[in-house]
Amino acid sequence: MPRAFYPGSFDPLHNGHVEVIDMASRLFGEVVVTVMLNPAKPAGLFDLAARTAMIEESVGDRAGVTVTSHPGLVVQAWADLGADFAVKGVRSGTDLDVEMQMAHTNAAVSGMPTVFLPTSAAHGFVSSRFIREIAKEGGDVSALVPTPVLRHLAEVFGAPSDRKGTP
Repeated sequence: MPRAFYPGSFDPLHNGHVEVIDMASRLFGEVVVTVMLNPAKPAGLFDLAARTAMIEESVGDRAGVTVTSHPGLVVQAWADLGADFAVKGVRSGTDLDVEMQMAHTNAAVSGMPTVFLPTSAAHGFVSSRFIREIAKEGGDVSALVPTPVLRHLAEVFGAPSDRKGTP
């Protein structure tokens, strides 16, 4: 079976990511979820080690799914892992445009093929950035993230019930 490589910043992992992991694991024999640093995004809420641990807690028990991190380029991580394909989730046409440009660039410099997996409508609006913003302001994101991620968000921001009504 082919080995799929699912790179992302995952800051934090959300249910849309989990949906892509589950789809990829049905299509490929092995899925390596790889936490990456994205220089186009701010430093983020969680460091690589914390993100990797949250993903491991959330999906590490799934057959054929492993979790790792890589500090370099996506094409280097792909080569280092010996993966056959990169997997990218898409929520909208805008995502597809951005991901397609990256896929073409990665293929041109390394030969890395990319498979796009669309999320369901139930997860098409979910964004790590929105989750961070909502959690920071005391909102409830429990329907958007796995339980381990919710726990880590509460460690950073406190539980939503602890902050309601506070300025």
